[in-house]
Amino acid sequence: MTTNDQHYINLTLNGDTQAFAILVDRYKDMVYTLTVRMLKNREEAEEVAQDTFIKMYKSLNRFKGDSKFSTWVYKIAYNTSLDRIKKNKKFLNNVAINEYTESQVKTVHNALTNLENEEKAEAIKRCIALLPADDSFLLTLYYYDEQSLEEIAVAMNLTPNNVKVKLFRSRKKLAKILKNNIEPEIIERYE
Repeated sequence: MTTNDQHYINLTLNGDTQAFAILVDRYKDMVYTLTVRMLKNREEAEEVAQDTFIKMYKSLNRFKGDSKFSTWVYKIAYNTSLDRIKKNKKFLNNVAINEYTESQVKTVHNALTNLENEEKAEAIKRCIALLPADDSFLLTLYYYDEQSLEEIAVAMNLTPNNVKVKLFRSRKKLAKILKNNIEPEIIERYE
């Protein structure tokens, strides 16, 4: 947590609503990105992002600084998204976890190296969006937001070891989706 965040937290706790607006502005993009990855629906993600900030405001006095403020915000966004998923009883697409041979992993790697960097980033984001909510959330925190295993563990109520296992499984799921979605695109390009 930056000292700057703590300054605005203290001001908010003392009744300064403008200080809270600064915190919301600072974390709104991150919260929206995470909620849209979990819910896979823009309107619902916007609602859940708003709910996240309402919960954040109401429980700000319970933030003790044991973790980074951003990790605390991630945790609220994650739990609020899970609550919405449970409420809506949506069934997300699950990708079976199969063993991968070395050649299959190389094929995925070769397919990705043939895409331009910008296309690759967009293709990966599209494929991450196809993952179940937890996997998408986990990969976003780890790769895009560069959170440590410990920070992710706090946000997702897991042990760092469980995060490591889930991260491994999420990568395998992503590899399968990348193989199915990007490789045909490459083959089609060169036919």
